[in-house]
Amino acid sequence: MTSTAPIIPPASIVIASRESALALWQAHYVRRRLESLYPQTRVQILGMTTQGDRILDRTLDKIGGKGLFVKELEDALTAGSADIAVHSMKDVPMVLPPGFAIAAVTEREDARDAFVSNQCSSPAELPAGSRVGTSSLRRESQLRARFPRLTVEPVRGNVQTRLAKLDAGRYDAIILAAAGLKRLGLASRITAFLAPDESLPAPGQGALGVECRSERGDIVAMMRALDHDETAACVRAERAMSRALSGSCQLPLAALAQSEGGRLRLRGYVASRDGMRVARAEASGDAADAEALGAELAAVLIGLGAGEILAALENA
Repeated sequence: MTSTAPIIPPASIVIASRESALALWQAHYVRRRLESLYPQTRVQILGMTTQGDRILDRTLDKIGGKGLFVKELEDALTAGSADIAVHSMKDVPMVLPPGFAIAAVTEREDARDAFVSNQCSSPAELPAGSRVGTSSLRRESQLRARFPRLTVEPVRGNVQTRLAKLDAGRYDAIILAAAGLKRLGLASRITAFLAPDESLPAPGQGALGVECRSERGDIVAMMRALDHDETAACVRAERAMSRALSGSCQLPLAALAQSEGGRLRLRGYVASRDGMRVARAEASGDAADAEALGAELAAVLIGLGAGEILAALENA
């Protein structure tokens, strides 16, 4: 019989976090969870500004992708100034740099996209030419496919900044992740939730990931208590599909896995930016084989033309 060695928590843990209100909410959430589990450990938060936060005059696909929200936090882990970093899983690159690991994925919040408008109750009610703001090529392609009469424009900045731009009349509506609005106590700003069939979410949307250096066995063991098995399996499937398709924020790609009695239903979507060329499919399988399911669905999508769509986008 093998025995599991007891976890010996360190005297202190430092969490690296972006300094936006939403990122700090996420870091404080993990901090509270750790303080409850390990009351003898002092947990601190190291706020940082990433390159993705500093460059706000260009869309993410033009400046290198969502990894720009993560790199500085990983540098802090490498330097030893932080022990863990907390990310929204939709911002984490599909392939981690060598030496890093996602030690836990917490229980998912609402994965849906949210429609926010001061004028209309749904995208269908927006008049032709209405300006809809989104920073996501994935959301843009799905909006353009369903509502070609709308004008989709980029909007950058944190949640509060985007809402302020909407309220100032620069947009007629914006699309945001429902999870972020709920976590910030701004659920009242949600005009309508967009069902996955209307706007399939980004891989990992609504889930938080705790990253650390992979050689930190003590930290990996500690973080295991934060891991939500069902959410983690769903996120693994979504990321495996995206990884097999070389997915990033530079490509209109979406994935959502949902757990149904120990099995996963995984939906995937790849499209041209204007939404005119689309590959959409779904697959189901055992939650224990989440990554294999993701790879399987990616192969189906490639058979439906996803490869040609992605190649055209990359060569544009």
